[in-house]
Amino acid sequence: QVQLVESGGGSVQAGASLRLSCRASGLSISDYNMGWFRQAPGKEREFVVATTSSGGYTEYPDSVKGRFTISRDNVENTVYLQMNNLKPEDTAVYYCAAGTAIRDLITVMGTKIWGQGTQVTVSS
Repeated sequence: QVQLVESGGGSVQAGASLRLSCRASGLSISDYNMGWFRQAPGKEREFVVATTSSGGYTEYPDSVKGRFTISRDNVENTVYLQMNNLKPEDTAVYYCAAGTAIRDLITVMGTKIWGQGTQVTVSS
């Protein structure tokens, strides 16, 4: 059974850091492009970061560029999202995703495998 399980969410003050984890089972992340999305209350799900299976290409939107970093540990079969200098507008449920086409990891549309999400709340 293919599964992505996120963890590491929580409630923090603005300016703090969090590291989210996404542990995969039933697939090898080294074979997949990986990404993170988020969905704030009352808003549509949005792209946060995507990286190719080789790690040779990574893309971030301007809203998180310079503050968020994606990394992967192929031995642990886990992808991480390091989030620094968090802002209240980063409050959302964060979802991990895996896909075979990088274009599917940059947009909410497209074929991908989703995790169940983890809540991040940033207070001012």
